[in-house]
Amino acid sequence: MVCSAVAGIRAHEADSAFQEDILTGFARVPKATPARWFYDKCGSKLFEAITALPEYYPTRTETSLLQTYGADIGERVGPGRAVIEFGAGSAAKTPHLLRHIAPSAYVAVDISGEFLRASSAALAREFPGVPVQALEADFTHPVSLPRDLSDAPKLGFFPGSTIGNFEPAAAVDLLRSFRRSLGEDAMLLIGMDRIKDPSILIAAYDDAAGVTAQFNLNLLARINRELDGTIPIDAFRHSARWNDAHARIEMHLEALRDMRFAIAGRTFSMRAGESIHSESSHKYGERDARLLLRAGRWSPVWEWTDAAGMFSLILADALPEEGNS
Repeated sequence: MVCSAVAGIRAHEADSAFQEDILTGFARVPKATPARWFYDKCGSKLFEAITALPEYYPTRTETSLLQTYGADIGERVGPGRAVIEFGAGSAAKTPHLLRHIAPSAYVAVDISGEFLRASSAALAREFPGVPVQALEADFTHPVSLPRDLSDAPKLGFFPGSTIGNFEPAAAVDLLRSFRRSLGEDAMLLIGMDRIKDPSILIAAYDDAAGVTAQFNLNLLARINRELDGTIPIDAFRHSARWNDAHARIEMHLEALRDMRFAIAGRTFSMRAGESIHSESSHKYGERDARLLLRAGRWSPVWEWTDAAGMFSLILADALPEEGNS
């Protein structure tokens, strides 16, 4: 797919956090940018296209787990919880959860406001008996949930192995932030991608149709549009690499030639072969996943995995806050 042009947002109107992250990331050696800035309107649409690709197994595998084990998940979660989905996006998997757990409410949290409101409206139509709220927020920071849900028991929902986009220390911090936001007696249902043959992983992040390449390169288009950038996008190519030492797939934007360009009035240079590390997607073994959750103040209580061991859904209980145990 090709995204249509979007009306320009000038640098002085851009998200200040976006500008700060991009300028800081391009000044680093090697250059690196946070994955959360992929998801403007075009990036969100491209990611939804990625999830339907034959090479991209995580979405269909996780969806199958929710469909197959939904009743079991519902029995273990119990009725009446308010579901808080972090990074909801299109919320395509959410109906498979909601129809099995009789939730008291649903809150979709996402940084992409327009995309979020559309998906929340669709869910409200599909589940007219469930109060649905859209909360435009960056879930990588503590989230203030609606006050009317303050006393409700909560179920955090964090699918898609999005936790893999975070370095381990940051992933622990994020899980602890979820724990604080969701409160006592909360539960968390989280998707985690498993370590597997690197050829399967690389194909999932470098598809034959080139959609993931468009998704990666769209970050440069967003920088040009929103931060007065002059990056020559055609001078970059998408690259997906397996880093065995860190058990992660890395996406890079590799320079095809020497160049100089500006972002928000600052000048940067790159040499041919140099790259911008735009995303990491960490993969976890069974023990790794459980250790990560415990470090994040969650105690795993059940796990559902497909027959091939490609992907896991893990249900966890909130541990007491440190100092209260």
